Amino acid sequence: MKHHTREQLQVFAQIEPEYRPLSMSRRERLERWAEVLEQSPSRHLATLYETEHQSAAVRDTLRSDGSPISVAFEDTVLRAAGMENDTYGEALRFFELRDWQLHGVICYCHFGATVNAQTAAELVRSISTGERSGLFARLRALFVG
Repeated sequence: MKHHTREQLQVFAQIEPEYRPLSMSRRERLERWAEVLEQSPSRHLATLYETEHQSAAVRDTLRSDGSPISVAFEDTVLRAAGMENDTYGEALRFFELRDWQLHGVICYCHFGATVNAQTAAELVRSISTGERSGLFARLRALFVG
């Protein structure tokens, strides 16, 4: 490997003085997450165990290899947009979610040990579009239309 000074590199490449994250709106970030999940729709993804029973400090550090959050973090576009890691707390911050929204996508109590990637994608997309997908929303749609 040959080492070059900054001045020498400027002959070969344009050097940006600072890194600027890719600008994406909340909706674009959520849509991208859904799209990444849909790339392997039948994949079984790990859930996080009883997120609702953890203190906020513990919950923020929860993570699991092969979870819907880790799938998002593996995506170079989402990392370029500023996603820093694959923890529960980072997903809340980066995707601008409320705790109950992320809980509905990732928690063991809804799916058991794994959630299907297509199901997770549909839940993320419903957050993005503002649609409700819970039991009461489905009952309401059934009776009210």
